[in-house]
Amino acid sequence: MQARRASRELAFILFSQFDKRKYSEEDLEDIILKSVRILTSSAEDDLKTALSALIEMKDKIDTYEADHEINLSRPIGVANLPVPMTSDISGRLGEMTEIAEKTLFALEIAEFAALDTQNEVKSYAIKIAQEFLNHNAETDEIIRKYAKNWNLERLVKMDKDILRIAITELLYVKDAPFQVIVDEAIELAKKYSTDDSASFINGILAKVIVDYGLN
Repeated sequence: MQARRASRELAFILFSQFDKRKYSEEDLEDIILKSVRILTSSAEDDLKTALSALIEMKDKIDTYEADHEINLSRPIGVANLPVPMTSDISGRLGEMTEIAEKTLFALEIAEFAALDTQNEVKSYAIKIAQEFLNHNAETDEIIRKYAKNWNLERLVKMDKDILRIAITELLYVKDAPFQVIVDEAIELAKKYSTDDSASFINGILAKVIVDYGLN
């Protein structure tokens, strides 16, 4: 995952936890750290479950090979003949197990990265959050303007936050090509909301880009 894409994911987590109060940079860093820990903990649990299932599956395949009739009839001490497909499947499961183990390690590295105050991912996420907090009224007014027939308060929270992030980047951060910002907003919508949301968000951002002369 590219640094800026990871930053937008972190910003999305930040925005989901905002309420009406003011936030210092230390507050934002604290939310990010806690969020990363929650995400890594959840991912770690999922990976451990998957890893356990992979190990169990590999054991079953190895046992199946040993107990197959072509090997039960072979002399003791003679190596088993590989049952068709068994060795290939077992090898692939071994590779998947190794990948899962490496991913667990990568998640630990991700948490350490979030602790680094100079980390590009965290810094850019905080920059987006700060600019939104400085311009939240204007940003929400822009959403109201272009989300015709939609009440801002009734918009799906995820869609609203994705729009807030993208509009903040487009108008106030101004540190990435508009097409990249739009594309990644759409990806966030597909990942966390729905395909209909992705289309809705794309339409609003397209109007913002044209009306504000960003194209």
